[in-house]
Amino acid sequence: MAFLDVENGHRVYYEYRPGPRRPVMLIHGWGMGCRVWDATIDTLAEAGHATIAFDHRGCGETDKDFADISIAAIARDAVAIIDRLGLEGVVLNGWSLGGAVATEVAALLGDRCAGLVHTCAASPTYNGSPEDIRATEAAYWVDRATFLKGLSAAVCAKPVDPAVVDWMWSIFMQQGAGAIRSLHDLGGIDQRAMLAALEVPVLVFRGTADAIVAPEIGEQAAATARDAELISLEGVGHAPFVEDFDGYHTPLLRFLERLG
Repeated sequence: MAFLDVENGHRVYYEYRPGPRRPVMLIHGWGMGCRVWDATIDTLAEAGHATIAFDHRGCGETDKDFADISIAAIARDAVAIIDRLGLEGVVLNGWSLGGAVATEVAALLGDRCAGLVHTCAASPTYNGSPEDIRATEAAYWVDRATFLKGLSAAVCAKPVDPAVVDWMWSIFMQQGAGAIRSLHDLGGIDQRAMLAALEVPVLVFRGTADAIVAPEIGEQAAATARDAELISLEGVGHAPFVEDFDGYHTPLLRFLERLG
């Protein structure tokens, strides 16, 4: 674990586990934290991959009082961490809002990016309008704890133990109140040109029962990218790495093997 100084004395928390094989950066979804990736981190480490995970601005162990909490700012933090570690040939794996971050990071890295993974990603577009985002924000401010508990329960479509919902809720509750502002960028987001310009292989996961990011967005991403593979997980919701461990991690490792 370490902290990256980014601006005006603010710090971003990240974890780096070195390994002999290609590095993978895991970028979590809105309001979450890197702990949600623990099982994936262990799986990648077991396969020999270096892993990098970090808490977005306003989330987890990262400082909460950033003025700029946009997708672009989070993407710049990701690039700064990669720069600090001196990594090349990085694969970016973004979940939900983190998928939009990952797409932007890939564009910033250029030929230092070896591949991109969209995990139920809110990229290249999103199914929520600006009005939807404002309604979500209003509900959030009325009762943040109850809102986040309900969101935790909606993440998975397949039955999971109540302890899993409580675990996700506990991660959500580490966020600062300002984290909700990261959602503003999703209303009307359009990364189609950015995604189409990437010259790297793209692996797209979509859950057919995803209630948070419409499954059609995964189809759109696969159709937009130059070199894409689409994995549809039947009956899976928004967190395939939780709901369908083998169905998610087996093709992920196969994709990484393909990249060498």
